[in-house]
Amino acid sequence: MALKMMERELDGVTAVSMEGQIVLGEESSAFREKMETLLTADKKKIVLNVAYVTYIDSVGVGALVASFNSARLHGATLKLANLGSRFREILQVTRLLTVFDTYQTEAAAIQSFAKARPHHA
Repeated sequence: MALKMMERELDGVTAVSMEGQIVLGEESSAFREKMETLLTADKKKIVLNVAYVTYIDSVGVGALVASFNSARLHGATLKLANLGSRFREILQVTRLLTVFDTYQTEAAAIQSFAKARPHHA
């Protein structure tokens, strides 16, 4: 199953809804290209909604880590939302759950960016 990615802007945050599998081949390549496109477009706040990701393999996990590191190099922040139990389990097993900022919902992930803003009197 091909990986579908739908992107939209909300409150200065780029939310990418993903559906399908992040696996070796076309899917992980498409994911990497999408992330590179966002970062070169100077998107600094990115939320990946993985609610409909049905499967991720080691190459997909590698692509996720590479995107996380690439985002950091670009001064951007990457957060994950709507992790299903299997996705969460894979991140736990690979000890990556502590690396990524994860949120129950896309809305919570988007709001977390607003809370991070410094407040000026």
